[in-house]
Amino acid sequence: MNRDTLLHKITALDFMAVDLQLFLNTNPHNREALEIYNDTVAKATAARRQYEAQFGPLTGARDPSGPGWPWMDEPWPWQNERSAS
Repeated sequence: MNRDTLLHKITALDFMAVDLQLFLNTNPHNREALEIYNDTVAKATAARRQYEAQFGPLTGARDPSGPGWPWMDEPWPWQNERSAS
């Protein structure tokens, strides 16, 4: 899966999780919604792990590489080939 597709997937799953949280705030005993929420969070976590394994951390706080700033070596969004066209 490419970088943009994976980011879109993470964003969609995170949005769905927040939406389900809001629903569960007013329907805390809805087992089906809770199961869907738990499944969605698990999928978002897996997608985030896949992204970070392939492309590096999504945030500086999630960088497991220790000291330094390795993401600085990556191209910035405006340096992408797509931006150059």
